[in-house]
Amino acid sequence: MTLKVAVIGVGAMGRNHARVYADMSEVALVGVADVNETAAAEVARRYGGRAYADYRELLDEQRPDAVTLAVPTVDHLEMALEVIRRGIHLLIEKPIAFTVAEGQEIIRAARQAGVKLMIGHVERFNPAVLALKARLADGELGRVFQIDARRQGPFPDRVKDVGVVIDLAVHDLDVMRYITGAEVARVFAETERRIHSTREDLLSGLVRLADGTVGTLTINWLTPTKIRELYVTGELGMFRVDYLTQDLYFFENADAPVGDWPFRVLRGVSEGRMIRHVIPKREPLRIEQESFLAAVTGEIPIAVTGADGLKALELAQAIVNSGVEHRVVELGDD
Repeated sequence: MTLKVAVIGVGAMGRNHARVYADMSEVALVGVADVNETAAAEVARRYGGRAYADYRELLDEQRPDAVTLAVPTVDHLEMALEVIRRGIHLLIEKPIAFTVAEGQEIIRAARQAGVKLMIGHVERFNPAVLALKARLADGELGRVFQIDARRQGPFPDRVKDVGVVIDLAVHDLDVMRYITGAEVARVFAETERRIHSTREDLLSGLVRLADGTVGTLTINWLTPTKIRELYVTGELGMFRVDYLTQDLYFFENADAPVGDWPFRVLRGVSEGRMIRHVIPKREPLRIEQESFLAAVTGEIPIAVTGADGLKALELAQAIVNSGVEHRVVELGDD
């Protein structure tokens, strides 16, 4: 069975969605749409399908089975509802929507229409993150104590409608939930607007998860080199993920705990072996799209649900509020 797919919005991310779809077997990229007709025509010429200036014409003429929506966040609600109204399965680039209320409306509409909705939190599909989650689940780190996220780099001209929290920190908030299986209980943030943005472009954040894990967020658009790293510290040592190279390292605590928990005694921490785990490299976006289409055909459940996307947005907005109001924000446990 060949699935007909389309991409709405062919900026930086949408162009990549079209590229990956065009390279997949048993998938036909039938069209792309963008208000920038020149950009749509260029992407269609390179990857196939027909170019449209009006995404509604694309949906009505091509009748795709599934669509990627990669437009500015402020447009997510209107366009998502048009896709859902036509019974087309939908992958929305993160964040799910501009506000929590809009995200809830999208989720409700998809549920009522029987449309499969997935949110594009692509870092979940990074092979190093997948390997980290599996090793944490196997107990290779013991209890997790702390997660430190660094996501820094230059200001991206593509971002116009949100600040660094919604654009970047939302990734790490989602990953923290994903790898621990724990919800965030409270957050505190210091945010600043230093150079380029009309919104915050620097974040130093503190997160407390329900299982006791402490998380830190060092996020900005002010660093002249791109950094994407995650550190997870626990009883038996520390994992380090480099998102860009898809490398996973383990730094061993040579003085490991003895006995069974809760009778374990930590004798202290000392430097042990450093292990670089060999992980087959694959493009996370390709894995994400394979997962989405497998869910569309009913082979697997949705990997990143609307509820996951909504929770990440709720947490990011709590971080923004904390930075503006200079206070701790408590989160519900729902």
